[in-house]
Formats: sequence, C-alpha cells, structure tokens
Amino acid sequence: MTQLLRHVPTTGSLPDDYAERVYAGVLGKIIGVYLGRPFEQWTHERIMAELGPITGYVHERFGEPLVVTDDDIAGTFTFVRALADNGYDPELTPAQIGEAWRNYLIYLRTVLWWGGLGTSTEHTAFLRLMNGIDAPESGSIALNGTTIAEQIGSQIFIDGWAMLFPGDPERAVDFARRAGSVSHDGEAIYGAQVIAAMEALAFTESRLDVLLDEAVRLIPNESTIARLIGDVREWHARDDDWLATRALIEGRYSYALFPGNCHMVPNHAVIIHALLHGNDDFARTQMIVNSDGWDTDCNAGNVGCILGIKNGLAGLEGATDWRGPVADRLYLSTADGGRAISDAVIETDLLVDAARRLHGQSSDLPKGGARFHFSLPGAVQGFMADEPNQLTVANHATGDGRMLGLTLTADGSATATTPTFIPQEAMVMRGYRLLASPTLYAGQRLTARLGAAYGAVSATLVLRVYRSETDIETIDGPSLQLAPGVMEEVAWTIPDTTGAPIMAVGVRAAGSEGDAVLLDRLAWSGAPVTT
Repeated sequence: MTQLLRHVPTTGSLPDDYAERVYAGVLGKIIGVYLGRPFEQWTHERIMAELGPITGYVHERFGEPLVVTDDDIAGTFTFVRALADNGYDPELTPAQIGEAWRNYLIYLRTVLWWGGLGTSTEHTAFLRLMNGIDAPESGSIALNGTTIAEQIGSQIFIDGWAMLFPGDPERAVDFARRAGSVSHDGEAIYGAQVIAAMEALAFTESRLDVLLDEAVRLIPNESTIARLIGDVREWHARDDDWLATRALIEGRYSYALFPGNCHMVPNHAVIIHALLHGNDDFARTQMIVNSDGWDTDCNAGNVGCILGIKNGLAGLEGATDWRGPVADRLYLSTADGGRAISDAVIETDLLVDAARRLHGQSSDLPKGGARFHFSLPGAVQGFMADEPNQLTVANHATGDGRMLGLTLTADGSATATTPTFIPQEAMVMRGYRLLASPTLYAGQRLTARLGAAYGAVSATLVLRVYRSETDIETIDGPSLQLAPGVMEEVAWTIPDTTGAPIMAVGVRAAGSEGDAVLLDRLAWSGAPVTT
C-alpha cells in the first residue's frame, strides 16, 4: 500500500497540512448536513418532482434557517470528547465512549432522535446504558436484534473519530468499531468502518478507487456492505448515467428490502453512488447524494467530509458559494451548554489537539488558544456583517498571519458580530431544539488584537445583550484609532448586564469607504460576576 500513497511531509506522524484538511473535512460535513436537512427522508422521486436536482441550499424555500441543530453534527463532535475525558488514552474502550453518551446527552432533549425503545436505535442504546449495560453490549444484535442494531447512526457520527488518524485506515477502522458498538452492530459497524477508512486514508491518498479498495479490504468479504460497494462500482463502470445507477440501487438495496426507520445499507449505497458518479467534484457529488433521497443530511454530511479531506479547501470552491452563508457556524446541543455555540474552527482545533496528543505530541493551539484566531484559510468563525450593504467580512492573509478583515464599503460605520448565545433565528427550529448557555459573561476579561489594513480607521468592541427575545441592547466597549502597520492590544472587563445574557460579541469599524479593520484574535477569560 505504501507505494500508492502520495508523498506528504510530516511533523512527527501528522501531515503538515493536517489542520487545514481537518478544517475542510469539518466544513464539508456541516455544509452537507445543512444542504440535505430540509428534505431529510424524502424519496428520490419526491425530491425530483418538488425540488429538482439539488444544486444549492434550499432552506429558504422551507422558511427555515440554514444553520440548525442536527444529530449528525452534535453527535460527531460530542462523542469524540470521550478521548479528552479519558486523558487521550489510545486504548479507549467502547465502555468509556458509552460513558460520554451518559454524560453529554439530556434524555429526550438533545442530540438523538428519541423515537422510543425498539424503534430508535440510539434511544434504545441510551436506555441500555442508563440501565447499567455498558458498550458494546448496549448496541449489540444479541440484545437489541438485527434490525435495530443495523440502522444508520454509527455511520453519521464517525467522521470525528476518523479524522484523528490521518493516513492510518486500520486504526480508524478500529476506533470506528469501538465508537459504533455503543449503539450498533453488524452491517452498521461495517458501513461506519468503510467511511472511517476512506476519511483517514484521504489525508494521504487522492484516488477514489484506492480509498474504496482499502476500505473494503478492512471489512468482511461476505458482508452486505462489501457486496453493495462491489455492485455499485460495477454499475458505475457499465454506465456513467447516475440516474441509471440510482434505479439499480432502488431495485437491490432499497428501504423496502432493509427494514427499520433508517437502515445503514440503502444509505451507504447512495454515498458510494454519489462518490463514483460525482467525478471528484464537490457540487456534483452533493447534487447526486441529495437528489438520491433517503437520509439526505446524513449521507451528504459523510460525503462532504470525505471530499473535504481529500480535496482540501480548494475543493469547496466553485460556482456555488458553499462557505459564505454558513460562515463556519454550528451548534452542539448537549448537556454542556457552554459548548453549544461553536464553529468549524473551534471543532477543528479540538480534533487537531486530540490527534497531536494521540500521536505523542504536545498541545499547540493557534495564537495561544484564542477562541477566535482566524488562522485557517477563509475562516470567519461566525462573524457576519450586521449591515451587509456597508461592510464585508473576509479572511485576510497578512505578513503577520491570517486575520479577519472588516472592510467598509461606504463611508461611516458598520459592525460585524459572532454569536455567544442562541441567535434569534435559532430560538425555534424544526426538529432538534438548541439548548445552550452563554459563552461570555459580565465580569470576564475580553482581549483583542487589532490593526488597520489600509488607511487610518476606528475600531470599537461591542456586545449585543438580550433584554427580551425581541429586544437586543448594544453595549459599546473601548475604541481604538488604528494606523496601518501597527497592531494594538485592547482589554475590556465585561460590564454588569443585570443578568441579561450576552448573545453576540463583535467589532464596529468606522472610517471611509475601503478602510478595513484587521482582527487578529479575540478571547476572554476569568470567572463571571453575576447579579
């Protein structure tokens, strides 16, 4: 196998571009989920009749926000926390991963589809765990039966684990078994292992055929998953019409033939289908996997992660702006309310840090561990313009590293903010409710490093505070007059808000058209002072 891998220089045992590829994988995951979520579990026929081929985000047609809470995202970036909770033990057990389920799930409220014992696979496994049955027994066929054990959930949560082992599909497959067995067994484990192997190997190998060959090699030859991959590859080789292959999948691997609410096998088949017919193009592959129907957000998330890792951030570019509307934003609705408001860079940092520790390296978080550091290409970490006709927000590469640029498009002032608590548009969402605590409080010390990109410009730190669900107060902090070529540090002790939650933090730029504020980093620390 070694001779098939493209050469990747490494520091220790991690590729030099590891963080950027993880970031691309995280972005691919959340983009796919947001794309497929509005029509989740629709049939292929209904999608084609009512929406047509899915070539871009369709949330507005449903009157829904783009960035939503979702089990695919929350589970992926929450269950992997078992590693940190157990000192990054490379011998982490299924039982320890199951303990993360007990710690971070709120019964009937967060992360999972709570469909009931014997109906929802994850709900069933959680009840087993809470009744003292540890993993892997909690997810076993012996205890729960084949139908329950072989639904899709093990696959949708696997990406975070896979990204910890770049170029090491065997180890990724091992951890896929450990993590997947908390709730699943049989074909569901094999499907998760295929995705994990492909993602791990995608850091160092760009050929899809090689990814598939190696993934299939690591699961039983007699498994249904191995057989369906062979079938879909054969059908693709015979006819490059994706609709023709989709029809063959319907005939041999449909929901009608694999019982349960959301079986692994049909959904795994359309993932392979989209990857083969997608011609290594992110937009085309997403079009196919979403137009295929069934569990669209789950399947599109896995496909997006695979292509994100394999093709990097450049692979997310194209005629459709996938990244701009998302702005890195994601939600993790769990028992840890302070982690609920997150973004793709924060999750990337946590995965990279975990991988470094697993590979015997020390922690090395960007810019001293600042929450907002913008170090990755294109990263905006949730910052968006409050007045988009007056301000653009974009990542800037400078001689002093990457920073966030706030550029005025008209004379005057305009503000960019990022959420620190539940945004107004996320107060009510279909499906999974967002439970969260604020991340920033009165009494904490906020620090920022700012500069000017071109001409002299003013920058003011600002907070948005909920006085009610519809009444938002703006609180101004310190202002700086910035000159090009000089970076300034500023600190602000957050004032008393009389108990009102802080829902956003940001920067107001003031100057002439074309002036730009550069935000190098923003962080806060210290204990809150509450009244």
